[in-house]
Amino acid sequence: MADTFGDILPLAVGIAISPVPIIAVILMLFSNRARSNGPAFLVGWVFGVAAVTLVVLLLADAGDVATDSGAADGVAWGKLVLGLLLILLGLRQWRNRPKAGEQAAMPKWMATIDGFTPVRALGTGVVLSAINPKNLVLAAGAGAAIAQAGLPGTDDAVVVILFVVVASVSIAGPVLVYLLGGEKAQHMLDGWKAWLSEHNAAVLTVLLVVMGSVLLGKGLDVFD
Repeated sequence: MADTFGDILPLAVGIAISPVPIIAVILMLFSNRARSNGPAFLVGWVFGVAAVTLVVLLLADAGDVATDSGAADGVAWGKLVLGLLLILLGLRQWRNRPKAGEQAAMPKWMATIDGFTPVRALGTGVVLSAINPKNLVLAAGAGAAIAQAGLPGTDDAVVVILFVVVASVSIAGPVLVYLLGGEKAQHMLDGWKAWLSEHNAAVLTVLLVVMGSVLLGKGLDVFD
């Protein structure tokens, strides 16, 4: 179990390092409904990551990827494709980065965050965790890797929980800072938001290329 979690830990970290969702939850914590919208976004995020990971895990288990060499090769090819996709997304992110002196453009929907209801905040958390291409690829890769390990059901559950916890720490962190940080919380969160807004393109480029390389490396098992 420890080896399996070690294998998917980089993927969980890749999901956790998501500048736009982190900025989004910080903006929600500056809104009028901060105490409801921040936790609601976190719940949606956790649900989205867990749902993708579990669905892929169950589908891969149904295909006997842990024992069927043909199915295992199919998963390995899938990792190769997903790894290449992440690298291409990283190169695209770098090519579209803001020019020197320009401010990075944030998604237009962020301007409406102050009017979010808890339900919309929860739904946004689900979308940004489960449908965002980077996070979808990484969670799917984790689900496939857990299935390939052939662990008992209880161990599968523990590994999935640990994966989701690590993948959600960057969203849970701002929420906890806001709820427990007192008067200093807003200043701290504002500093995080400013740094992420400025370095969004560079962070995502490095992250996508590194995570893509990790998946490519794991997919090379097909040639063993």
